[in-house]
Amino acid sequence: MQIRLCLDEYMKAHNVSRYELAKRTGIQYPVVDRYYKNQVQRYDRYILGKFCTALSCQIQDIMKLY
Repeated sequence: MQIRLCLDEYMKAHNVSRYELAKRTGIQYPVVDRYYKNQVQRYDRYILGKFCTALSCQIQDIMKLY
């Protein structure tokens, strides 16, 4: 079983840009960009929590099991 981050799909559906998410969370744009492009090896629980708070969503909205 694999975990895939679907942050890009969620953000497109809710019209939130990477720049806007970086602003809302205080996380640097390059870090947001790596998560957006699903290019991270290890998911940081703190960062995922900030994303969920900023996007008003649950973790299962931005992560999928395959």
